[in-house]
Amino acid sequence: MKRIASVLALSIAAAFSAQAASTTRYVIISENNGKQTGEQVVERMDDGLTKVRFIYKDNGRGPELTEEFRLAPDGTMSSYHVKGNSTYGAVVDEYFERSGSKAQWHSTTEKGSKDVTGPAIYVALNGSFEVSSAAITALANTPDASMPLLPSGTLKQVKLDEVQVTSADGKSTQTVQLLAQTGLGLSPQFSWATTGDKPALFAVVIPGTFVFSLDGWQNNGKLLAEHQKAAEAKMLNDLAAKLQHPLEGLTVVRNARIFDSEKATVGKPSDIYMLRGRITAVLPAGAPVRGAVNEIDAANRIVLPGLFDMHGHISRWDGPLHISAGVTSLRDMGNDNAQIQMMIDETSNGKLLGPQIVPAGFLEGESPYSSNGGFVVKTLPQAKNAIDWYAEHGYPQLKIYNSFPKEILKDTVSYAHERGLRVSGHIPAGLRAQQALDAGYDEIQHINQVMLNFLFKEGVETRSLERFYLPAEKTADLDFNSKPVKNFVSFLAKKKIVIDPTLSTFAFLKQKDGDVNEPWAPVEGNMPPDVARNFHVGTMKIPDAATQKRYEKSYAKMVQFVGIMYKAGVPLVAGTDDIAGFTLQSELEFLVKAGLTPSQAIQIATRNGALYTRTSNDRGSIEKGKLADLVLVDGDPTRDIGDIRKVAAVITRGSIIFPKEIDTAVGVRPFVSEQPVVKTLESVSSSIAGSNDGALRRIGVSARERD
Repeated sequence: MKRIASVLALSIAAAFSAQAASTTRYVIISENNGKQTGEQVVERMDDGLTKVRFIYKDNGRGPELTEEFRLAPDGTMSSYHVKGNSTYGAVVDEYFERSGSKAQWHSTTEKGSKDVTGPAIYVALNGSFEVSSAAITALANTPDASMPLLPSGTLKQVKLDEVQVTSADGKSTQTVQLLAQTGLGLSPQFSWATTGDKPALFAVVIPGTFVFSLDGWQNNGKLLAEHQKAAEAKMLNDLAAKLQHPLEGLTVVRNARIFDSEKATVGKPSDIYMLRGRITAVLPAGAPVRGAVNEIDAANRIVLPGLFDMHGHISRWDGPLHISAGVTSLRDMGNDNAQIQMMIDETSNGKLLGPQIVPAGFLEGESPYSSNGGFVVKTLPQAKNAIDWYAEHGYPQLKIYNSFPKEILKDTVSYAHERGLRVSGHIPAGLRAQQALDAGYDEIQHINQVMLNFLFKEGVETRSLERFYLPAEKTADLDFNSKPVKNFVSFLAKKKIVIDPTLSTFAFLKQKDGDVNEPWAPVEGNMPPDVARNFHVGTMKIPDAATQKRYEKSYAKMVQFVGIMYKAGVPLVAGTDDIAGFTLQSELEFLVKAGLTPSQAIQIATRNGALYTRTSNDRGSIEKGKLADLVLVDGDPTRDIGDIRKVAAVITRGSIIFPKEIDTAVGVRPFVSEQPVVKTLESVSSSIAGSNDGALRRIGVSARERD
C-alpha cells in the first residue's frame, strides 16, 4: 500500500513524544487463523490529550491512522483530529472542535457547523476504535444511555450480556459487558466494555473475521464470540419472527404480470398458486379458485423470479436488506466456514431472515497479503484437503484468491473439477487472466481482474492496491479493437467463461471526494443521515483534476467493456461485493448503462444466477414445481430499470415479507408507499370445514372426539 511514509512517521513520532501518562495497546487478531493483522496504541497525556495510532492490514489493504482528541467534562469530544490513509489509500484529514454551543468540523469530504445545546457525540468519517470507547463511557453516564449525534441522529446503547474473562497469563480476571449501539449504520454495532462507573472499550468481535482486543486478553476471543453470537441470535430471531408472515395453506397471487426469464419478456396477467413454499400452478388470470386459503392481489404488478446476488460476503445482519431488494438467493464468495454454515442453518429453519445461501469455497495462499478467510494453504495436498472439505459440505464452487501459489494452480483446478466444483476467483499474483483460464478457470470475479489481463507486467504486485490503481490509470488508453483484446473476448465467449464484473462496487475508482458515489445517488435521500454522509467519502487517492478525469474515463471504459463482452456472447452474472441489497439494484443499472436492455439485465439476475449456481431445477423462473420465490414490483423495471427498487413484497420459503416493514425497521425511508394485502378466504375455509364436519358426522365422529 502506497503511503506518505515520511509524513506519517513524523506524525507518529509527535504522537508518542513526552508527557505520556499511560499507554494502552490493543491488537487485532484474525479469527480464522489467529494471526495479528493490526493494532491500536493509545497514549493519554498528562495535559488531558489522547493520542492514538491505528493500523489494520488484511487482503493487501487497510487503514493507517493517527489521531488526537480532548474530552469535555461530559465525556464527549471537545476537539478531534485524525490524519492518515483509508483502506484504499485515500487521504484522511479530519478536524472537529466544539466551543460552548458552537460545533465545527472539516475534512477532505465536507465542512459544516452546528449550534448545539447539551452533550453531543461527533461521528468521525474515519476514526479508530478509541473514538467508540469514548462514546461508550459518555453514554454510560447519561440517564437513558442515549445522546444526540453530530452532524445528526441519536446514538443509543443497551447492555445485552456479561461474562468473566481471564488474562492470557492466567493471573487476572475481570468482568466485561456486551453492548449494542443503535443509530449508526443499518444494523446494531456490538462491542465489549469494562464495567463500573467509567466503562471503556475492551474488545470488538466481528464473528468469522477478527477480534480487536485489549493486549494480553486476546485469548478470550472465542468466548466473547460465542456469547455475542447468542445475543445477536436472539435479536435476529425476534426480527425474523416480526418480519416474516407465513402463508399457511394454499395461496394464490392473482393478476400477476410474470417476467419470463428465458425470453426476457413480460406475459399476460396470470394467477400463481403456491403451497408449502413451492409453485403448484400458473394459470390465466381469473381462473376459478379451488380451495385457496390466502389470496394476494398483485394488481397487475410485474412479478419477477427471486433475484440472485452472485457476489456477496454475507453477515447475519445483511439478510433483511437483501430480502428487501428482492434477493432471495445469494452466492457467498468467501467467508469464515463455520460462520457461513451457521447462517445457512439459521436461514433454512426460519430463524434468520435472509436469502438462501449458495456458498463458494474460499481458497487462499500464504503471503503478507493474504486474506484470512476459508482455507489458507501452501501445498497441493493442503489444497486438495480443502477441496474435499468443500465438496463434502455441498459447495458447488471454489473461489481462488490473490496469493494462491501459481505453481499448483492447474492441478488444484483439475482436482476441484474432479470433485464436481466449478472454479472461479481473482487471478493469482504473477499471472494474467488468460493463464488462469488456461489452468481451467470457469469464471473470473471483478472487472479490474479482467482489465489486468491487458495491463499486467512482470514485477507488478497485484496483491497490493496496484490491482485498483493500475486499471484506474491505464484502462483509459486500452484499444478495445486491438487484436489481443478481441482474441481474449472471443476466447471468453467460445469457452463460455462467466464474468462477475461487480461494476457498481468499482465505481469507487473514479469517485471524487465530497461527491456522492454514483451507485448511491438514487438512494441517498432514503438513507439514515450517517449512512448518506458516508456516500460522499472518496475511496481512492486522487491528487488532482487530471487524475480524476483519467480515472473517470477508465471506469467508463470498464463499463463499456462489459457491454462488449455481453454482445459477444460472454455469460455475465450480477454480483455486488458491497452494501447488501442496494448494490444489486445499482449493478443492474450499470449493466443497462453497458448496453443491455433492462429485461436482459433482469434475466442475468434471475436465469443466469440459477444457471451458474446449479439451482435451475428449482429457481430462476416462475414455473410449476419450482420454489415460490417471487418479487412483486411497482412500476415496470423491464422498461425503467430504476423501478427495480420499488419492491412491494417478496415471497420466499412460504412467507410473505414487506420491504416497507424492513426499511422502517433499519431506519431507511421506504421506496414504496403501498404493500399488497393478504386476504384470508374465510368463506372458502369455512365451507371446507363444514364439508369435513358433515362427512365426519356421517361416520359418527363428533368434534369433541376429534379433539
